[in-house]
Amino acid sequence: MNVLRRYLLPGFVFQSVVIAGGYGTGRELAEFFLSRGPLGGLLAMALSTAVWSAVCIVSYEFARVFRAFEYRSFFQKLLGRGWIAFEFLYVALMMIVLAVIAASAGSITQETFGLPYLVGVLGILALVGFLVFGGNRTIERAFAGWSGVLYLVYLIFFVMCLRSFGPSIQASFASGVIEGSWIRGGFEYAGYNLGVLPAVLITIRHHRNRRDTFIAGLLTGPIAMIPALLFFVAIAGEYPGILTEVVPVNHMLDALGSRGFQIAFQVMLFGTLVETGAGMIHAVNERVARSYSERDRVLPPRTRAVAAIGMLGLGALIAQFGLTPLIAQGYGMITWGYLFVFVLPVLTWGIYLIRRHGSAQTA
Repeated sequence: MNVLRRYLLPGFVFQSVVIAGGYGTGRELAEFFLSRGPLGGLLAMALSTAVWSAVCIVSYEFARVFRAFEYRSFFQKLLGRGWIAFEFLYVALMMIVLAVIAASAGSITQETFGLPYLVGVLGILALVGFLVFGGNRTIERAFAGWSGVLYLVYLIFFVMCLRSFGPSIQASFASGVIEGSWIRGGFEYAGYNLGVLPAVLITIRHHRNRRDTFIAGLLTGPIAMIPALLFFVAIAGEYPGILTEVVPVNHMLDALGSRGFQIAFQVMLFGTLVETGAGMIHAVNERVARSYSERDRVLPPRTRAVAAIGMLGLGALIAQFGLTPLIAQGYGMITWGYLFVFVLPVLTWGIYLIRRHGSAQTA
């Protein structure tokens, strides 16, 4: 259990929060990877994975060294007074992701189960509120357990697509197509998804030394990207037609023709939507809880749940702008902000602060 908490839990939490805004519907994979061609997409995914692992290694160690387990403390130490720039970007990203979650949940209940769109939105509101109400331990257990379900379902999906569309998938990769800049696609995808890192910081309290943070950070990139890689290979055979699909996963599930698996996949996806919403909102609650503790007060669990429902409800209103524009334009505008406000500072100034702290401790 200790090995799970120290080495794997950060990766599972990162993956659980990334998936809804990162590749749950397949729209994101089409936008940032497959649009670069099948081969270009693979190269971009490899770059994103490397960036994730590098940033996570340094960020986990920074959080451990300075005991900064929520983003306010983390970025105050890293950026000083400029920490508010990260909070602005994080809240903006969170609202876009919550909008994607609400829209996806409504679509799942409507298209898969024939229920009203509002049922999906209300259902996810209730489940996210329940998880957030439960606090750190409930969220950690839910994320670790559901990651096993996620890996199993994605693996089955990959095998089914390989059996049904194997020749077209092979031909797609054999073409060696690279469109546009796969380097830009890799950095953009890595950049906006790193915005979910605050949801992971709370797990670093289990780390005892630099070895723990190094191993956990190194594993985070692959743990989060492997399901995306399986998904990407599965849909590559439909290139380039799948690029125009608003929800590529629905197109692929319809093509497979298995009603039972379609339901299983959508139930898994609904659960990941709940995890992503809970993870991002929990990070905000932890930031508020820290402010409460500085005034010798405790943030009530009921307030956590009410805040979660309110933020997700606002996201549902934003969802009316449509899924494709939110992903294509919303994520694109925020990506470069994260690269300049978080990625570059933590990989430069952050490393310097860690080394300086180590030198001071030695002295």
